[in-house]
Amino acid sequence: MQDAALIFDCDGVLVDSEPLSVAELGRTLREAGADIGDDEIFGRMIGRDIAQILRMVREEQGVDATPLLPGYRDRLQRRFDAELRPVPGIAQAIGAMADLPRIVASSSGPERIAHSLRLTGLADLFGDRICSAVEVENGKPAPDLFLLAARRLGADPARCIVIEDSEAGVRAAKAAGMRVVGFLAGSHAGVAGLAQKLPALGPDALARRAEELPAIIGRLMANGAA
Repeated sequence: MQDAALIFDCDGVLVDSEPLSVAELGRTLREAGADIGDDEIFGRMIGRDIAQILRMVREEQGVDATPLLPGYRDRLQRRFDAELRPVPGIAQAIGAMADLPRIVASSSGPERIAHSLRLTGLADLFGDRICSAVEVENGKPAPDLFLLAARRLGADPARCIVIEDSEAGVRAAKAAGMRVVGFLAGSHAGVAGLAQKLPALGPDALARRAEELPAIIGRLMANGAA
């Protein structure tokens, strides 16, 4: 494999964090007074940064959950420390593509990204190659974050392949002029309806298990899609 660069989302692609995050976010929003269920968060908000989510809730329901964010972050970190695991097979899949440059581009903050990778034993696979939505003006589904990742890798966006599990992420990758693999291996895929939602966005491929990624990336490259 050569002449391509890989951009990985973190939550739901590298680390199986979405069920933990949604549970604590839903609790926080409801404590603030929002009328929202975890199913709505899974359906509409995964892949977006916390600032976007809070803005959505504020605009739609007039509820500002910002004062409760410190408690949310503390509870979520404790749950991560106790329960966070890597997505099954992802370390082996990345190892099979070790000749390709790679970077993480996530809507989470840089400290949370780095902590998640350390907890799950994935940190050494990426080193300091991490991009966070706090570094760009517009988060996913805007292309800004993925374009930043491409610049950091010194890669042409047209040569980048994004691995994403959210609608916002797939839209962002396509807006950036990149190829994208819709990823369905996270434990939240069923409750979030990803098998129905992601294909409708026209990704270049779908991966139901992490072990499928090396072959999928190889086919995209061989077919000139990367």
